Amino acid sequence: MRIYITGAKGQLGRTLMRRLAQHTLLGADLPEVDLTDLAATRSSIQAFTPEVIIHAAAMTDVDGAARDPDLAFRVNALGTRNVAVAAEAAGAALLAISTNEVFDGAKTEAYTEFDATNPINPYARSKLAAENFVRDLTRRFYIVRTAWMYGLGGNNFVRKIIARADAEDRLRVVTDEVGSCTYSEDLTTAIEQLIATEAFGIYHFTNEGVCSRYEFARKILELSGRGHIPIEPTRLADYPRPSTPPPYTPLRNFCGAQIGIRLRPWQDALADYLAHEQF
Repeated sequence: MRIYITGAKGQLGRTLMRRLAQHTLLGADLPEVDLTDLAATRSSIQAFTPEVIIHAAAMTDVDGAARDPDLAFRVNALGTRNVAVAAEAAGAALLAISTNEVFDGAKTEAYTEFDATNPINPYARSKLAAENFVRDLTRRFYIVRTAWMYGLGGNNFVRKIIARADAEDRLRVVTDEVGSCTYSEDLTTAIEQLIATEAFGIYHFTNEGVCSRYEFARKILELSGRGHIPIEPTRLADYPRPSTPPPYTPLRNFCGAQIGIRLRPWQDALADYLAHEQF
């Protein structure tokens, strides 16, 4: 299969490029291809003639998006519009990566693919705009929402917690931001399984289970041999920041499970990651 991968230098993009190497791949990223440039995007995609495009590129700095919403919408929304236009012209199916943050966090149970979206910060609004472009401009698409992703060699929450634990005598981590975490290796497996089905639609792919940032951090320290480092529970209100994260956004994989695609529990995935990552 010919697969075009945007954001190929990013955390998920690198995993996709490595794990899908049995296919014919083209990885696109800055500075070679600027997805905010429609002509350049169309030219690159048309030249490769992909069967599937995995659109993993995004501006994921949520605080940066709050400081510069215009940039977030240029990259996340219009960049996705450009990829969608080029995908449709090339006759390629499009798989776009989205986020748990398209929900407002007001529920008390995990969000399914059928729940109404209601983003509460600029990053999330730009990603919902991206979803809308995919739905409006392409006929054959998958939208894959994921959350709290970490992967080998990436700059992620797990690595930051370990770095802080090695530098400080105690940590402070919020208890009232609750969600689902995702190992990029497991997400890549799910994506590969999904594109083989041609069961187009919206999917929630995270590792099974729910945790707070505090619980996630405690498990990171425990599994990495740093369980003696104390963690003080705190709250989001204690950490003013430009962006407002939704407080409760676990994702339930309902649609994927119906076609046999499931991700393992987050604790098992984290243990696997820690066994293979270099710190």
